[in-house]
Amino acid sequence: MDTQNINTMTSEKLYYNIGEVAEMLGVNPSMLRFWESEFPELRPLKNKKGTRSYTQKDIELLRRLYFLTKECGLTLEGARQQLKNDKTPDSRMQMVETLTELKNFLLSIKQNL
Repeated sequence: MDTQNINTMTSEKLYYNIGEVAEMLGVNPSMLRFWESEFPELRPLKNKKGTRSYTQKDIELLRRLYFLTKECGLTLEGARQQLKNDKTPDSRMQMVETLTELKNFLLSIKQNL
Protein backbone atom coordinates (compact mmCIF):
# COMPACT_ATOMS: atom_id res chain seq x y z
CA MET A 1 0.00 0.00 0.00
CA ASP A 2 1.43 3.35 -1.05
CA THR A 3 0.62 5.62 1.90
CA GLN A 4 2.24 8.66 0.37
CA ASN A 5 -0.02 8.23 -2.64
CA ILE A 6 -3.04 7.75 -0.38
CA ASN A 7 -2.27 10.82 1.71
CA THR A 8 -1.70 12.96 -1.37
CA MET A 9 -4.72 11.75 -3.30
CA THR A 10 -7.20 11.70 -0.44
CA SER A 11 -6.67 15.38 0.33
CA GLU A 12 -7.58 16.53 -3.19
CA LYS A 13 -11.08 15.24 -3.96
CA LEU A 14 -14.35 14.50 -2.18
CA TYR A 15 -15.15 11.31 -4.12
CA TYR A 16 -13.03 8.64 -5.78
CA ASN A 17 -14.02 5.86 -8.15
CA ILE A 18 -13.23 2.22 -7.46
CA GLY A 19 -10.21 2.19 -9.78
CA GLU A 20 -8.60 5.13 -8.03
CA VAL A 21 -9.15 3.62 -4.59
CA ALA A 22 -7.88 0.22 -5.69
CA GLU A 23 -4.74 1.86 -7.05
CA MET A 24 -4.23 3.80 -3.80
CA LEU A 25 -4.37 0.60 -1.77
CA GLY A 26 -2.55 -1.59 -4.28
CA VAL A 27 -5.41 -4.09 -4.58
CA ASN A 28 -7.79 -5.17 -7.31
CA PRO A 29 -11.22 -3.51 -7.60
CA SER A 30 -12.73 -6.95 -7.03
CA MET A 31 -11.17 -6.97 -3.55
CA LEU A 32 -12.96 -3.71 -2.74
CA ARG A 33 -16.28 -5.11 -3.98
CA PHE A 34 -15.70 -8.25 -1.90
CA TRP A 35 -14.93 -6.25 1.24
CA GLU A 36 -18.07 -4.23 0.59
CA SER A 37 -20.10 -7.44 0.64
CA GLU A 38 -18.42 -8.61 3.86
CA PHE A 39 -18.45 -5.38 5.88
CA PRO A 40 -21.78 -3.56 6.20
CA GLU A 41 -19.95 -0.45 7.46
CA LEU A 42 -18.48 -0.03 3.98
CA ARG A 43 -21.19 1.48 1.79
CA PRO A 44 -19.83 3.73 -0.96
CA LEU A 45 -22.32 5.92 -2.76
CA LYS A 46 -23.66 4.44 -6.01
CA ASN A 47 -25.27 6.21 -8.93
CA LYS A 48 -28.08 4.77 -11.07
CA LYS A 49 -25.54 2.81 -13.13
CA GLY A 50 -24.04 1.31 -9.97
CA THR A 51 -20.76 3.22 -10.21
CA ARG A 52 -19.22 3.49 -6.76
CA SER A 53 -18.01 6.77 -5.28
CA TYR A 54 -15.78 6.44 -2.22
CA THR A 55 -15.53 9.19 0.40
CA GLN A 56 -12.62 9.95 2.74
CA LYS A 57 -14.41 7.92 5.43
CA ASP A 58 -14.73 4.91 3.10
CA ILE A 59 -11.04 5.13 2.19
CA GLU A 60 -10.02 5.27 5.85
CA LEU A 61 -12.11 2.18 6.57
CA LEU A 62 -10.53 0.41 3.61
CA ARG A 63 -7.06 1.36 4.87
CA ARG A 64 -7.94 -0.19 8.24
CA LEU A 65 -9.29 -3.34 6.58
CA TYR A 66 -6.14 -3.61 4.48
CA PHE A 67 -3.95 -3.18 7.55
CA LEU A 68 -5.88 -5.73 9.60
CA THR A 69 -6.06 -8.39 6.89
CA LYS A 70 -2.83 -7.90 4.96
CA GLU A 71 -0.41 -6.45 7.50
CA CYS A 72 -1.68 -8.07 10.72
CA GLY A 73 -2.82 -11.28 9.02
CA LEU A 74 -6.28 -11.32 10.57
CA THR A 75 -9.11 -13.27 9.02
CA LEU A 76 -12.19 -11.42 7.87
CA GLU A 77 -13.93 -12.43 11.10
CA GLY A 78 -10.96 -11.16 13.11
CA ALA A 79 -11.02 -7.86 11.24
CA ARG A 80 -14.77 -7.65 11.77
CA GLN A 81 -14.30 -8.11 15.51
CA GLN A 82 -11.52 -5.50 15.62
CA LEU A 83 -13.75 -2.99 13.85
CA LYS A 84 -16.70 -3.86 16.09
CA ASN A 85 -14.65 -3.41 19.25
CA ASP A 86 -12.85 -0.40 17.73
CA LYS A 87 -9.56 -1.69 19.09
CA THR A 88 -7.66 -1.19 15.88
CA PRO A 89 -4.14 -0.13 16.77
CA ASP A 90 -4.15 3.08 14.73
CA SER A 91 -0.73 4.12 16.02
CA ARG A 92 0.65 0.71 15.02
CA MET A 93 -0.91 1.08 11.58
CA GLN A 94 0.69 4.51 11.17
CA MET A 95 4.04 3.15 12.33
CA VAL A 96 3.91 0.30 9.80
CA GLU A 97 2.99 2.76 7.04
CA THR A 98 5.85 5.08 8.01
CA LEU A 99 8.33 2.22 8.09
CA THR A 100 7.10 0.99 4.71
CA GLU A 101 7.63 4.47 3.25
CA LEU A 102 11.11 4.58 4.77
CA LYS A 103 11.93 1.15 3.36
CA ASN A 104 10.80 2.20 -0.11
CA PHE A 105 12.85 5.39 0.15
CA LEU A 106 15.97 3.48 1.21
CA LEU A 107 15.47 0.94 -1.59
CA SER A 108 15.25 3.75 -4.13
CA ILE A 109 18.50 5.23 -2.79
CA LYS A 110 20.15 1.81 -3.03
CA GLN A 111 19.06 1.47 -6.66
CA ASN A 112 20.54 4.87 -7.49
CA LEU A 113 23.95 3.97 -6.04
